[in-house]
Amino acid sequence: MTAKNLSTVVTDLIESYGNTSKNVINAYRTGGERIVGFVEQRWDRALEASSPKLSADVVENATAAQKLVGSYYAQGLALATNSADTLVNEIVKFAGQGVQQVAANASRFEEKTGVPALSKLATAAVPAAEMVSKLAAQLEEKSAELVKKIAGDDAASVKHVSPFKKARATKAA
Repeated sequence: MTAKNLSTVVTDLIESYGNTSKNVINAYRTGGERIVGFVEQRWDRALEASSPKLSADVVENATAAQKLVGSYYAQGLALATNSADTLVNEIVKFAGQGVQQVAANASRFEEKTGVPALSKLATAAVPAAEMVSKLAAQLEEKSAELVKKIAGDDAASVKHVSPFKKARATKAA
């Protein structure tokens, strides 16, 4: 096993937290989509049960209203989760770049001053950072399991379908 330097361990830790964040976002997205499906089912059953007492126009308006509200909710959910995903990607990217820049600056500082204090401190901090990194990897793994549980099947096979694509498919059918 090769010894890792502190910047590599911290970069891996940042990526692990980023993956955990993405898993939480996917759990939120999947849960929100399941809620939309549940509400649509309940609405359809309630409308079906009460439709004999309602005029055709009222049933048509209620169905249109439910589709409109559901579409807005789905669009909002997609916008929020896609934005959160993008934000996490950017934070992980910039944090990783920051760690690499700090490591490079520390090396230059040591070269200029001839004092190896920072590298010794970094070497001493590696075991603690590796321990935190292992804990973060476990957290990432558990969050991935959560997404799979919420999805009800293999999360890797769950594909996000935009509300616009759903609307086009419904309109075409």
